Amino acid sequence: MKLYTHLLFSTGLLTLLGTTLTHHFYASLLFSGVVASIGNTLIDRLGHETRYFSGREVIRRTPLTHTVPRSVMWGVIPAVIITGLYYLTFNQLTPRIIELTIISLLNGPSHMLLDAFTERGIYRKVNGKWRRVALAHFRYNDLAVNSLASLTGILMLFVAMQLTHPYYYSYYP
Repeated sequence: MKLYTHLLFSTGLLTLLGTTLTHHFYASLLFSGVVASIGNTLIDRLGHETRYFSGREVIRRTPLTHTVPRSVMWGVIPAVIITGLYYLTFNQLTPRIIELTIISLLNGPSHMLLDAFTERGIYRKVNGKWRRVALAHFRYNDLAVNSLASLTGILMLFVAMQLTHPYYYSYYP
């Protein structure tokens, strides 16, 4: 999947879960947006290597970041850094920031979920060797699949906003 798809989907998922737990939409959106953008960029930049075959540039995923257990670590690193900076600045940790940090454990697995739908899939260790696993075999730049995942992320953002800001329409004054 494209990076913008990972960003929208992860931000939507983390914001929805964060708003459900903390009941603060804007704090969840800000924290989730920063964590999702840094975490997904880390996973993609560190987990792709470039090789040249017959004069062509070929980019491939590596097991460094594209396994589920390792993606949890790479996805939570930005949240731990933000939480540490928050503690150094304010000398306290609020329950809200701790809950958001725990929710950010799903940043990496959400990236892996989307990558599992691409042709090359993600890595899994079987009998000591890395094997690729794919749930579907869509191209990474397939417009329809990227649009569907992006719209799902945007829909999760709207649902999260409705959890804290419900609108009741009264037609009778």
